[in-house]
Amino acid sequence: MKKARQPFAALCVIFVMSTLLLACGNSEEPSAGNAAANSAGSNTAASASPAPEASDAGTGEAAAKTRSYTDYKGHTVEIPVTPKRVVYSGETYGDLLALGVQAVGYPLSMGDGQVFEDQLKGVEDVGFPINLEKTLSLQPDLIIYAGTDEADFEALSKIAPTVIFDTFAPLQERMAEIGGLLDKSAEAQAWLAQYKSKETAMWEQLKSDGLMKEGETAAVFTYYPGDRLFVMATTGLSQVLYGENGFKPTPAIQKVLDEGMGFQEVSMEAIEQYSGDRIFLLTPVADEAKQSTEAMLKSQVWKSLPAVKNGYVYTQDIMKTSSDATTREWLLGEIPKLLNNK
Repeated sequence: MKKARQPFAALCVIFVMSTLLLACGNSEEPSAGNAAANSAGSNTAASASPAPEASDAGTGEAAAKTRSYTDYKGHTVEIPVTPKRVVYSGETYGDLLALGVQAVGYPLSMGDGQVFEDQLKGVEDVGFPINLEKTLSLQPDLIIYAGTDEADFEALSKIAPTVIFDTFAPLQERMAEIGGLLDKSAEAQAWLAQYKSKETAMWEQLKSDGLMKEGETAAVFTYYPGDRLFVMATTGLSQVLYGENGFKPTPAIQKVLDEGMGFQEVSMEAIEQYSGDRIFLLTPVADEAKQSTEAMLKSQVWKSLPAVKNGYVYTQDIMKTSSDATTREWLLGEIPKLLNNK
């Protein structure tokens, strides 16, 4: 499997499975968020300095300030200290929303079915693959791009300062990084603190209410078109479930986690090795994957799993289990509802 940071080429945040999944079926290498980008502070190579050319707005305001920034692919770019018109092309748009930022342009198909879909009003569609002409028309002062194609990077760089952003980095690293890029570092740290507090409170409440026990294991599965079954690791819902004080991965899943993989394909014959005390099943969007899921639910192998026998199987729309900050926070309210329904 290719590294998931090759956006849309790896199972893409497998959770953006509608248009995105259909666009990214070729890849076989999992996400490797643990090899993520540097922190926002480490990427600041110089303090703010005047931009080469002042704005022609004629308002008498000081010229825009810029700073030197090095992205995780090694490109050093002069970017605005406080960008005002951002085009964002990547899987975790909910990170921006969590910081109170709305981009002027974004591939709207990536937001279809997402938790934050209704928050995209007023955002212009730059398409996927990103449309250069549309992007140019928006006059961005910063382009944040999740792609890795150097030709695309060079083309976008002619429109506005462009950085390649690792949308598959762990939440803490990613929020610190995007906060630094958007001049929202304080907001990012505040969000992370409140998220941690909510997460801790959720697990404590679940245990107090008897909805889960200390040390219980859990597994997350989903089907992909082509009758391909995957167990999730460092991606999406599993990132929340395996958080501190949460469920534990089974030994087989722990091996996948140790390798820094976002997910791994498994066979039905081997599913018992990965299944835990609880099973979370992500319902796919593609019809073919839905058919595979239905066939699995009728199989004797599935029915023989301890979690299935005990009634500890929970289903969730795959589109509602993305890795972005807005969805992660939403899931803290959804997980108790799922467990409470059993």
